[in-house]
Amino acid sequence: MLNNQTLEKMTSMKLSSMGKEYQRQMESPDTAALSFEERFGMLVDAEWTSRQNSRLNRLLRHALLRIQEACLEDLDYDPQRKLDRAYVARLANCMWVKEHHNLIITGATGTGKTFLACAFGNAACRQGVKTKYYRVNRLLTDLAVSRGDGSYNRLMRELKNTDLLILDDWGMATFDPVSGRDLLEVVEDRFGYRSTVISGQLPVKEWYDLFDDSTIADAVLDRLVHNAYRVELHGPSKRRSDTKNQNGDNLVAISD
Repeated sequence: MLNNQTLEKMTSMKLSSMGKEYQRQMESPDTAALSFEERFGMLVDAEWTSRQNSRLNRLLRHALLRIQEACLEDLDYDPQRKLDRAYVARLANCMWVKEHHNLIITGATGTGKTFLACAFGNAACRQGVKTKYYRVNRLLTDLAVSRGDGSYNRLMRELKNTDLLILDDWGMATFDPVSGRDLLEVVEDRFGYRSTVISGQLPVKEWYDLFDDSTIADAVLDRLVHNAYRVELHGPSKRRSDTKNQNGDNLVAISD
């Protein structure tokens, strides 16, 4: 009876994982040999682990990473890619996010830019960093729509308060004066307070030409580039690798 009351109290206090561990201990004869401190530690560990996992799942759901399964542990360090393992390891702890620096990832199509950006997003979520992924064109569309339906300020607050903003497919289209100003508003609000990952095909030296308004170009690039770490990917496209089926026919394997 006392055990049932204890379980009910744990449930009412939203300590469900601790309650499950407590019930498991009650049903397991092996735990009788453990000290009170050991059993209590197991209860706390069960609840702590459950809450950490729940928090991580919430962060990952909110991040909307384009490649959900991307993680730094699965990176391909083929020499052709010229991806420095030690450099990635230094960035993996996400101290650059806590210090409000940016990260720029460039390279030809298919070299794994999106995977790498999402892998850093995954690493950030695992360290409790609020992250959000956007394709640049989609973000600009959302900003334009929000201006029309009255949700612009709310969206801007969300972007401002996101610790790590991932902007993928940078440079797929030029920025007209309106979209350029929208982008400037985003980076201005975040500059010095939050971090941004930029992923795109164009090298940084060609970014200036993406903007119709040179004044906006200067302002945006000044806030994105000067405090950024950089990763440039090389090698052949990873999206297409020829394989042979049993009949000797060529198949196309897709790999992001």
